[in-house]
Amino acid sequence: MPRVIAVTGATGALGRRVVERLAGRDDVRLRLVVRDAARAPRVTGAEVAAVPAGYADGPGLAAALNGAHTLYLVSAAEAEDRLQQHLTAVAAAAAAGVQRVVYTSFLGAAPDAVFTLARQHAATEAALAATGVRTTVLRHAMYADFVPFFAVAEGGRAVIAAPADDGRASFVSRDDLADVAAAVLGEDSPALDGAVLDVTGPEALSLDDAAAVLADVTGRPAVYRRQTVAEAWATRRPSGHPDWEIEGWVTSYRAIAAGEMARVTDAVPALTGHPARTVAEHLRTHPEDWVHLRS
Repeated sequence: MPRVIAVTGATGALGRRVVERLAGRDDVRLRLVVRDAARAPRVTGAEVAAVPAGYADGPGLAAALNGAHTLYLVSAAEAEDRLQQHLTAVAAAAAAGVQRVVYTSFLGAAPDAVFTLARQHAATEAALAATGVRTTVLRHAMYADFVPFFAVAEGGRAVIAAPADDGRASFVSRDDLADVAAAVLGEDSPALDGAVLDVTGPEALSLDDAAAVLADVTGRPAVYRRQTVAEAWATRRPSGHPDWEIEGWVTSYRAIAAGEMARVTDAVPALTGHPARTVAEHLRTHPEDWVHLRS
């Protein structure tokens, strides 16, 4: 019998890519776990399980996962209660009898990580380990498509203003992350049980490098402007976003400065058989990620 693989976040940028890569395989049956069934990808033979309240609804999620062999657990969108959502989802997976979980964590996840969201990932990893369910953790580097959204259009050029000092980050394409996920999900191997894999791009870029990539790809000038932490808070507070969210933004840059995002691995080529895409390669393939900088 084909294994049932449940994919959460199947309407999102990462989950949808994973669904596309797994669709049509004879050895798996897909179950798309989404908030809104109307937005689920149309995949022949796939089941759709709607959980309108998402990870916060433990019983609803457990029902949606009933009978699933493997769960691709995509981390929740940023929210003040994100960690509690994750813990509820982990408990639901265990209650549903899921045999294997593949979780999308973050590079440098640790209880004392500079980046506040990386601490949440560490707590989620610990909760998964405590269930005894077979688990593979994919610690993703920062997404390559975030690079254009670091920048704002200012006086005819793109400006990245951040307190990252001269630190580096191994930005990774979501296309590569989906390829890795499909490879790991498709291989139900005990060798992957308990594995924690750092999945990165092929190089670690400073934000000066990132600005140069933006300039090359978009055809307009781009620069990196170094900020202090105080300046970073002062320039982001007028956005109206809550402090917990701004703290996440600022500490992500501080984590770059601290070297927590600089690790480069061969996970992409080792698991997919192709080289990891550079930031420039990703952005040239996805101009929709930077079109806002041309306005």
